Amino acid sequence: MESKRYPVALVAADAAPRTKPSNYPEPFASRMAGRVKRALGDRFGLTNFGVNLTRLAPGAVSALRHVHGAQDEFIYVLEGQPALITDAGEQMLSPGMCAGFKAGTGDGHQLVNRTQADVVYLEVGDRTPGDTAVYPDDDLQAILVEGQWHFLHKDGSPY
Repeated sequence: MESKRYPVALVAADAAPRTKPSNYPEPFASRMAGRVKRALGDRFGLTNFGVNLTRLAPGAVSALRHVHGAQDEFIYVLEGQPALITDAGEQMLSPGMCAGFKAGTGDGHQLVNRTQADVVYLEVGDRTPGDTAVYPDDDLQAILVEGQWHFLHKDGSPY
């Protein structure tokens, strides 16, 4: 049996963007317009954690404001000035700044590009089986089952 061959190195911006812009069900998926993710970790066959090079056009958001039950997340800003929205409020970030979100804290977070220039950042998250996500501003929750997100209303009924 032949194993898949992965590159040793690549130019991150040359990696193909994800073919499906969002895993969210509607009406949430369309709110991700202007976000382009390049799944760099997948290009190298990484399975313990994911790395995305993400570009937000003016007016775009990184994700719905969310918090993970089991997954730690980290972002590092490369270009632009996104607003980081958390339960504590809003903080402007700039190139060279980073932020981390410990699993299970209950502190929802997202990036919003309120400027006229693109924002580019790296996002890193582990791939803990059985992770959950809660979206405090929306009627949405998610459960990670065998590597796939399943989305539910907050009352538990499926989308």
